[in-house]
Amino acid sequence: MNELDHLVLATPDLPATVAMVTRALGVSPVEGGRHVGRGTRNFLLGLGAGGYLEIIGVDADQPAPRAPRPFLVDYVTEPRLVTWAVRVSDIDATVAEARTVGYDPGSIADMSRQAPDGQTLSWRLTGSRDVVPFLIDWGSTAHPSESLPQVRLRTLDAVHPDPVATIARLRALWVELGVRPGIRPGLIAVLDGPHGSLTLL
Repeated sequence: MNELDHLVLATPDLPATVAMVTRALGVSPVEGGRHVGRGTRNFLLGLGAGGYLEIIGVDADQPAPRAPRPFLVDYVTEPRLVTWAVRVSDIDATVAEARTVGYDPGSIADMSRQAPDGQTLSWRLTGSRDVVPFLIDWGSTAHPSESLPQVRLRTLDAVHPDPVATIARLRALWVELGVRPGIRPGLIAVLDGPHGSLTLL
């Protein structure tokens, strides 16, 4: 099975959300970097087992991009767990295999950002749909979780109006996730830190 790479928490107020996560868990997320040209920046917090939480919001030091910012950053009115990623070692092969069983993860895009220490991180990824994760392939880039402060991801589950079809799409990506019926698609993660737990929706 493909493993969790990261959760994406979009927010309209990045400093306030970083402070909220720090208070709730007792561990401070660290700056990840800026997505130049996309108008966003992020902070990261390790989740154990090679996974991490990405908190992403508007980068006030960049001009507003022509296209909407990624991960619904322009539209969320409060912190929201908008999507997640699973890590693969050969994204082209994984996409091709998923298509043979009836699920198309979408096109593959090349991405990069500069870390605060000046290192350039590069990766390739697909898009996400509902609670089905996007795929990410870090290639030869060192994984961001390697040097992050850590909390524990206790649980990750999803709700969806059509759990059966959603589970079929997840299986096409070799992903396991608990999915229960719900009015709207959504993810639910529970994190544990030294100061207590935090539920992200």
